[in-house]
Amino acid sequence: MTSQNQVAATSATPIIVNPSQLHDPTPNGYSTAVITPAPGRLAFISGQGGQDQTGALSPHFATQVEQAYANLAAVIKALGARLDQVVKLTVFVVDHDMSKLGVLTENVKRMFGAKLPAQTLVPVPKLAIDPMLVEVEAVVFVD
Repeated sequence: MTSQNQVAATSATPIIVNPSQLHDPTPNGYSTAVITPAPGRLAFISGQGGQDQTGALSPHFATQVEQAYANLAAVIKALGARLDQVVKLTVFVVDHDMSKLGVLTENVKRMFGAKLPAQTLVPVPKLAIDPMLVEVEAVVFVD
């Protein structure tokens, strides 16, 4: 966890801040806050669903989640950025329940390891395309 004294440190990569006086969010797959270093730019990635390259969607939540994160990784790579430059994720989940949270947490930890971005999960009744079950958008620091 980053202490308040470390927040002011100069860095070429985003700084993760998990204040010790708050509950540790990392077991749930996110960080409390992330600071981007100056003078970088931010890229805002539109929501990535679980469609494969042909546009097909699996009927299975876990398969869609895995594909959505693979799609997100492809966009990050196309930006010339790295996974440790993702500072914020927003995840939209249709008919959210705790079993879905476990699938999401497993995938985000696999993708980001210890460099967990800030993250918000938003339960929704439906997404833009009826069979879509999950959508992940991101903010990425591009140096």
